[in-house]
Amino acid sequence: MASKKKGDRVQVILECTEMKESGLPGTSRYVTTKNRKNTPERMELKKYNPILKRMTVHKEIK
Repeated sequence: MASKKKGDRVQVILECTEMKESGLPGTSRYVTTKNRKNTPERMELKKYNPILKRMTVHKEIK
């Protein structure tokens, strides 16, 4: 029986940074995957925020 190796791809949650600073209710979050070997640091992407109705920076949260 072959041993199972832990995969390099993991699911991460991206949360809007501008939404926290604005003080408005609600949050904009996205779920995506990343490769731990290629991007060991926290991911940061520009995604659409439907509450603010524009593209904003979303950072990975734990």
